[in-house]
Amino acid sequence: MKIEQIYTGCLAQGAYYIESQGEVAIIDPLREVQPYLDRISEAVARLRYIFETHFHADFVSGHISLSEKTNAPIIFGPNANPEFEAIIAKDLQEFKLGKLTIQVLHTPGHTMESTTYLLRDEHGRDHAIFTGDTLFLGDVGRPDLAQKSASMTQEELAGTLFDSLREKIMPLPDEVIVYPAHGAGSACGKNMMKETVDTLGNQKKMNYALRADMTKAEFIEEVTDGLLPPPAYFPMNVKLNMEGYESIDKVMAKGLQALDPDAFEAAANETGALILDIRKPAEFAKSHIPGSVFIGLDGSFAPWVGELIKDISQPILLVGDEHRIEEAITRLSRVGFDNGIGYLEGGFSSWVKASKETDTVATITANELKPIAEEVAIFDVRKPGEYQSEHLPQAVHTSLSEINKHLSDYPAEQTFYIHCAGGYRSMIAASILKSRGIHNLVDVQGGFKAIREAGIPTTNYVCPSTL
Repeated sequence: MKIEQIYTGCLAQGAYYIESQGEVAIIDPLREVQPYLDRISEAVARLRYIFETHFHADFVSGHISLSEKTNAPIIFGPNANPEFEAIIAKDLQEFKLGKLTIQVLHTPGHTMESTTYLLRDEHGRDHAIFTGDTLFLGDVGRPDLAQKSASMTQEELAGTLFDSLREKIMPLPDEVIVYPAHGAGSACGKNMMKETVDTLGNQKKMNYALRADMTKAEFIEEVTDGLLPPPAYFPMNVKLNMEGYESIDKVMAKGLQALDPDAFEAAANETGALILDIRKPAEFAKSHIPGSVFIGLDGSFAPWVGELIKDISQPILLVGDEHRIEEAITRLSRVGFDNGIGYLEGGFSSWVKASKETDTVATITANELKPIAEEVAIFDVRKPGEYQSEHLPQAVHTSLSEINKHLSDYPAEQTFYIHCAGGYRSMIAASILKSRGIHNLVDVQGGFKAIREAGIPTTNYVCPSTL
């Protein structure tokens, strides 16, 4: 028996490769399926099953492409209704994989088709559960994403999840290994642990949602408390996972078209494409194509693209190091952004050599900000929880995820300063603001970390109800 967790850090996502006697099962594969095919080929094995724990919202799964390339069947749990050929398994149905058995445990709540797969070893002993978004380490899947499709409130879904956990998962032996679909950093939960594998017994001790003495009402209240709005691209990813999508090979071919500066400029003008700059924040600040948006590849690239670019069909032109363009297209495709139409050949330096127009982002160090911090307008683009934990007393909170709602909050003429935690998100914010015609901004290098190190006074958020 071989179990391999294939973890993708930028999405905080875990796919799984299970092998026994030359037969392989893949659980929750990513969009680019070649790595799975390579593993199967190296093992001189065949893909027997493709299991999906649910219709994912945070990424486009590779189930359809993998099935097309191998003829292996796609398996969902009860209540799934895909628009392509698949096996819709019954609760407690079993599938043989070599000497192993994989049993379907229907665990609705995160979504109504959510399913946990229980793996039994060659002796019939419960060995591991692949929980999808039903059970994370330290948390459970948020119950608000499937409200519309399930015609249920988030409270009703949370109650369903409570029952699933206690009827299907908690009765399993403590030594059973828990393999979740996501870890810390995913928007599918709130308080996930940094670890990606644990035992069920330890989760019963560590995970608030598995407390033995917890009532359903307490569970519903805790699971639904503090839920932030889901990223804008989630519904479209669910739709793609249910209905199907374009071959990753075609997506790569379109995006990998090298365009010289003149052709790149013409393509941008003719198609209205978004120019997406994937370089480092400091490089973008120093010089960039006017109107381009920065979302650096060395960060939570795909989730921020999905959060901030509202039209998933938007044509995209890429600017960055040529050796990283393929990586960028791959990561864009993981969240359903398939309409890349080319990239700037030779990178940004070719644009400069062609004497094309450029723009800059004004920046300031935290030490330079310190003597004027109490006199200037400062905007904090971090998440609400970060801001509430500690912030500059005079800072106005305009979180990056909702920056388009805050455009009227920024001064029309007065110079203002923006920061995040470390400089990545504030540069994204700066690029978006500049693309909207707001240029009177200065980015604080190093973000709040540098601000604290510079000794600029900060404060904690005080809830008005306690005043």
